[in-house]
Amino acid sequence: MSNWKCVKCGNDSYETDRFQATGGNFAKIFDVQNKRFSTVSCTKCGYTEIYRADPDKLMDILDFLIGS
Repeated sequence: MSNWKCVKCGNDSYETDRFQATGGNFAKIFDVQNKRFSTVSCTKCGYTEIYRADPDKLMDILDFLIGS
Protein backbone atom coordinates (compact mmCIF):
# COMPACT_ATOMS: atom_id res chain seq x y z
CA MET A 1 0.00 0.00 0.00
CA SER A 2 1.34 3.42 -0.95
CA ASN A 3 1.56 6.53 1.20
CA TRP A 4 1.69 8.89 -1.82
CA LYS A 5 -1.15 11.39 -1.98
CA CYS A 6 -1.73 14.09 -4.59
CA VAL A 7 -1.14 17.55 -3.12
CA LYS A 8 -3.74 19.08 -5.46
CA CYS A 9 -6.78 16.80 -5.09
CA GLY A 10 -5.92 14.28 -2.35
CA ASN A 11 -6.21 11.24 -4.64
CA ASP A 12 -3.92 8.33 -3.75
CA SER A 13 -3.88 6.65 -7.18
CA TYR A 14 -0.85 7.41 -9.36
CA GLU A 15 1.21 6.35 -12.37
CA THR A 16 5.00 6.52 -12.68
CA ASP A 17 7.05 7.05 -15.81
CA ARG A 18 10.55 8.07 -16.93
CA PHE A 19 11.99 10.33 -19.60
CA GLN A 20 15.34 11.62 -20.80
CA ALA A 21 16.29 15.09 -21.97
CA THR A 22 19.34 16.92 -23.26
CA GLY A 23 21.31 19.29 -21.08
CA GLY A 24 23.84 21.85 -22.23
CA ASN A 25 24.95 22.96 -25.67
CA PHE A 26 27.29 20.01 -26.33
CA ALA A 27 24.52 17.51 -25.62
CA LYS A 28 22.07 19.45 -27.82
CA ILE A 29 24.46 19.55 -30.78
CA PHE A 30 25.00 15.79 -30.69
CA ASP A 31 21.44 14.98 -29.57
CA VAL A 32 22.70 13.22 -26.42
CA GLN A 33 20.03 12.75 -23.80
CA ASN A 34 22.14 12.89 -20.69
CA LYS A 35 19.55 13.98 -18.13
CA ARG A 36 17.19 11.36 -16.65
CA PHE A 37 13.95 12.07 -14.83
CA SER A 38 11.14 10.11 -13.23
CA THR A 39 7.58 11.30 -12.80
CA VAL A 40 4.72 10.50 -10.46
CA SER A 41 1.34 11.58 -11.88
CA CYS A 42 -2.07 11.66 -10.22
CA THR A 43 -4.55 9.53 -12.18
CA LYS A 44 -7.44 11.82 -11.22
CA CYS A 45 -6.29 15.40 -11.87
CA GLY A 46 -3.01 14.82 -13.76
CA TYR A 47 -0.80 16.74 -11.33
CA THR A 48 2.77 15.53 -11.96
CA GLU A 49 5.89 15.64 -9.82
CA ILE A 50 9.25 15.36 -11.59
CA TYR A 51 12.38 13.98 -9.93
CA ARG A 52 15.97 14.10 -11.13
CA ALA A 53 18.51 11.74 -9.62
CA ASP A 54 21.52 9.57 -10.22
CA PRO A 55 20.18 6.72 -12.41
CA ASP A 56 21.41 4.14 -9.90
CA LYS A 57 19.54 5.82 -7.05
CA LEU A 58 16.40 6.81 -8.97
CA MET A 59 14.36 3.76 -8.01
CA ASP A 60 15.38 4.13 -4.34
CA ILE A 61 14.04 7.68 -4.34
CA LEU A 62 10.76 6.68 -5.98
CA ASP A 63 10.35 3.77 -3.57
CA PHE A 64 10.79 6.17 -0.66
CA LEU A 65 8.36 8.75 -2.08
CA ILE A 66 5.54 6.36 -2.96
CA GLY A 67 6.12 3.89 -0.14
CA SER A 68 6.63 0.76 -2.24
